[in-house]
Amino acid sequence: MHSLLFKLVMAFGLAFGAQAATANEIDLLEARLEPTEEGVVLNADFAFDFNARLEQAVTNGVPLYFVVEFELTQPRWYWFDEKTATRRLQTRLSYHALSRHFRLSTGLLQQNYSSLGEALAVLRRVRNWVVLDKSVPLGDATYQAAVRMRLDLNLLPKPFQVNALTSREWHLESEWRRFNWRPTPVPPNAPVGPSPTTAMPPERREAGEAR
Repeated sequence: MHSLLFKLVMAFGLAFGAQAATANEIDLLEARLEPTEEGVVLNADFAFDFNARLEQAVTNGVPLYFVVEFELTQPRWYWFDEKTATRRLQTRLSYHALSRHFRLSTGLLQQNYSSLGEALAVLRRVRNWVVLDKSVPLGDATYQAAVRMRLDLNLLPKPFQVNALTSREWHLESEWRRFNWRPTPVPPNAPVGPSPTTAMPPERREAGEAR
């Protein structure tokens, strides 16, 4: 097993060693915070594609872990800003050769897709992620939200981590995008937000937005 993994890493290095290293970016197209009966949920849309190296890695059985990070801060002029919430959502992208399916796994939730393109289309969308529990008190103030998405290189198999240190083609991430948000009351009969998913179409309501 270790010998096969080493050969796979070497093959990637030889195939792409002559290419110029380039950084890959994830763009945050839109982010919205919406009140629900469970708390405040985040809906976000990202834009990115895989380069040849990442595509070859996942189709050869290397799982890739993507992390969406969220922070909510209350600015204070008289003291340090107060960190109201910090959340992290991890999704695992893998390929299963026997079933020929790509799989996205978030916690106990798993979804299979017949192509990498279908899996990436879902991975680019975050829906109904509870980033602030209803028990957290919010003041009548304007908060600053921050969102980013990245490929977690620390969760790659060890040989690939070494290779990623010398090649920017393994780096896929966005910058922190920040936007102001002011809490609003929960609408009457607001739906209870389900577990984080990427299968629901976005709903546009009054909320803070980043574009």
